[in-house]
Amino acid sequence: MRNNNKFEEKELSVHVEVGQRFSVLIKRLGINGEGIGYFQRKLVFVPGALPTEKVLVEVVEDKMRFINAKLVKIERASEDRITPVDSYANEVGGFELENLAYPAQLDFKRDVILQALNKYKPAGYNKYYLPATIGMENPTGYRNKAQFQVRKDENDQVIAGLYKANTHDVVDLKTCALQYPLTMEVINALVKMIQELGIPVYDEEQNSGIIKTLVVRAAQATNQVQVTFVTQSKKLLKKRQLLEMIEQQLPQVVSVMQNVNPGRTPLVWGDETIHLAGRKTITEELDGVSFDLSPRAFLQLNSFMTPTLYQEAFKALELRGGEKIVDAYSGVGTIGLSIADEVQEVRGMDTIAEAVDDANHNALKNNITNAHYEVGEAEVLLPQWLAEGFKPDAIIVDPPRTGLADSLINAILESAPKKFVYISCNPSTLAKDLVKLTKKYNVDYIQSIDMMPQTARCECVVKFTKK
Repeated sequence: MRNNNKFEEKELSVHVEVGQRFSVLIKRLGINGEGIGYFQRKLVFVPGALPTEKVLVEVVEDKMRFINAKLVKIERASEDRITPVDSYANEVGGFELENLAYPAQLDFKRDVILQALNKYKPAGYNKYYLPATIGMENPTGYRNKAQFQVRKDENDQVIAGLYKANTHDVVDLKTCALQYPLTMEVINALVKMIQELGIPVYDEEQNSGIIKTLVVRAAQATNQVQVTFVTQSKKLLKKRQLLEMIEQQLPQVVSVMQNVNPGRTPLVWGDETIHLAGRKTITEELDGVSFDLSPRAFLQLNSFMTPTLYQEAFKALELRGGEKIVDAYSGVGTIGLSIADEVQEVRGMDTIAEAVDDANHNALKNNITNAHYEVGEAEVLLPQWLAEGFKPDAIIVDPPRTGLADSLINAILESAPKKFVYISCNPSTLAKDLVKLTKKYNVDYIQSIDMMPQTARCECVVKFTKK
């Protein structure tokens, strides 16, 4: 066995030079949507390459166990390859699969879950039922929020867009097929205003300037738009003129906010948010329930598919009426408030105070009296509620990409409600969490839902049955 291991290490440690070129047959897509092939038994990751393709690649980075390469030429194309709608689709993040036919994208998102399960091997994983991915009829124009960096180009013109992959170079996005059209209309108008007024925009190298990021969110049901200027400091030059121009030229913008985020930081949002004009929130409607949204409140980026996601989650809960529900990672209460009229009580929590305020406000707004939300971490509040004697009949969790904290998993296993549903946006952390959760629960099925077409992101609903 020892000799075999040495042989394997020798094979994996084949050395290639940066800039070296060779042909690779792409076997599958990885979890980030990159093509995966092998060169002398060593993994090769090639963004933009598709399964079954033979491609010429150039080495970008040589690691012990894998090679990162860039696509130079497609020598034999996949039948599923299509022309991307956006010309920059392979330059910036969030468009990884625009060159892949949509039915193949749906197959990939189911396969990503299988890859994660095979890696972490939770109990009974090879017998889980994974239905076909539920997709969109029209998989474009769905993103209700644009979060674009603002900079100046080499011609001293203001631009707004996303970072080029693995850099901090901003790619100017004047169009974007994935954005709800209203968000792009507002973004482009704001860029012209900033240019015309001569408001200083952020220079990352010099750590100077004022406007760093434009965040534009549009409510699909009401077409109300909220604009947030993320700035280097509280100072916003030409603020009065800017607000007057927005009022005159963009009547759909009903809320203007400023978020202060000083210095060089990978985080988009700072701690302080200032109300500049109009309302403090915009209103979205999902399944007949109205939700007021503040700038930092979480809402699924795809308002068109959110009702489908929630319907799948509620179907998995199999509510009979009279249940006490925990809505963990609740955001503005979109999940819990949508089923409040079918249960006895809803308790939810979120770490963002503004979101919790929105959730409690949204309960009042919709005349819902049996739902209450608190500020705090789910892994702290749930054990606290259990210690106080609260016994939930059902738990629904919708965590961030990092998955569930171990302490929350322990609290779930301790309370062990009969009904339990997990909404996941990251198959890898889901599979990891399932290793512990399957100590007390069986996995009935994992239903993938395409909330982010043209990207490698996959959302899914897990239905559990208590052992």
